[in-house]
Amino acid sequence: MSASSELSQVAVVGFPNVGKSTLVNRLAGGREAVVHAEPGVTRDRKQIECEWNGVRFELVDTGGVDLAAADSLSLAVQEQAREAMASADAILLVVDARAGLRPGDAELAKLLRGAEVPVVVVANKIDRPDDVHLAAEFHALGLGEPHSVSAAHGHGTGDLLDDVAAIAAAAEREPRPEDERTVRLAIVGRPNVGKSSLLNTFLGAERVIVSERAGTTRDAIDTRAEIDGRPLILIDTAGLRRRSKVAGTVGYYAQLRSERAAERADVALVVCDASEGITSEDLRIAELAMRSGCATLVALNKWDVGRADLDDVRARLERRTRLDPPIVVCSAKTGRAVPELLRAAVALADRRATRIPTPELNRFLADVVSRTPPPAKRGGRRLRVYYIAQVETAPPRFKAQVNDRRLISRDWAYHLENRLRAAYQLQGVPLIIDFVPRTRSSRRRPGRARTRSGGRDRK
Repeated sequence: MSASSELSQVAVVGFPNVGKSTLVNRLAGGREAVVHAEPGVTRDRKQIECEWNGVRFELVDTGGVDLAAADSLSLAVQEQAREAMASADAILLVVDARAGLRPGDAELAKLLRGAEVPVVVVANKIDRPDDVHLAAEFHALGLGEPHSVSAAHGHGTGDLLDDVAAIAAAAEREPRPEDERTVRLAIVGRPNVGKSSLLNTFLGAERVIVSERAGTTRDAIDTRAEIDGRPLILIDTAGLRRRSKVAGTVGYYAQLRSERAAERADVALVVCDASEGITSEDLRIAELAMRSGCATLVALNKWDVGRADLDDVRARLERRTRLDPPIVVCSAKTGRAVPELLRAAVALADRRATRIPTPELNRFLADVVSRTPPPAKRGGRRLRVYYIAQVETAPPRFKAQVNDRRLISRDWAYHLENRLRAAYQLQGVPLIIDFVPRTRSSRRRPGRARTRSGGRDRK
């Protein structure tokens, strides 16, 4: 499998807590990057698409680089920033104008003076016109005229974007047409179950930071990739906890982005720790994925360390989600079943987008009703289902015409859903069945309706 990118990339680097993520959000016109007063929030590099004056490019947000720090997490953040700079077409070196020129800024500037791509110094936190003179000190970095900006208030960011867009346009890469077959795969799960390790194994490279420390990933990191000629967008997410446990912390914002990642995905890969089996938190996350409308695939990771009872896992998933999601046992460490996991995700995305022909659906419905008729209710009245058709895909939505919605029993509706899932291999795919009462107009023959309207359709 290979990773790929199609737009010019602009790496945003700097010392911790100089406002890189705030600047990225301001330039991109959104709130994609996690921002918090706590230093060191950003760790992995995050690519965010931006457009200015008709030029599209990617801003690559990176963690704060302190070259003097020697702990394992800081070294991993430095390596991620170096990777971003190595693949960039331009680099923004962000400094804190209010803090003044610091040794960490000078060390980074020394590293960047040998760069083969344009480097732009951005003097951030110049929030008032009276503070513009603070940028002059950064001429000493030897990287040209600093741009005075306020990421918090937007001052000076338009001029900065003009320059960045011009550089990106000059370095514009060969564009690729958007492929409708692209599959979005969100990798979700509890903290420290191996989500980032799986992503790195998928790509065959250290794309995101892996640490024994729980909660290392804080952003939803999108990475383009390809398997068997099929384009993918892999979305690594922060570990999901109950919101009450992360309220008021930086983890709360990471949690929101993880939840949104499932909402924009075709398939959610719910990663569990095989040595622990499937926990109540894993089931809650699987339920969250189901409610978001994406298909669900369960990965029992760390199979090299421990073995879960697969029958128990299936039973608990069935009780909680009703989706009967496929389960793949794998190991990010040894590579066991990792390609199969991606192929299963692609196949699941295709089934989620499948449209079933109406005649075939109605033959299926007639078989279900003949084998298991709806139970009688309300004085012996029985539900009658006249017709069924698929009205939407991704996820599949069906419209079933009935005589009286009040006669529907939940058990029989679930039975119909389960039979539909089994008949068309929709395990792991959320289904929506709307039971619509039959009206007088729907019972009319089409010819008679046209005759009454004088041969013209009513408006």
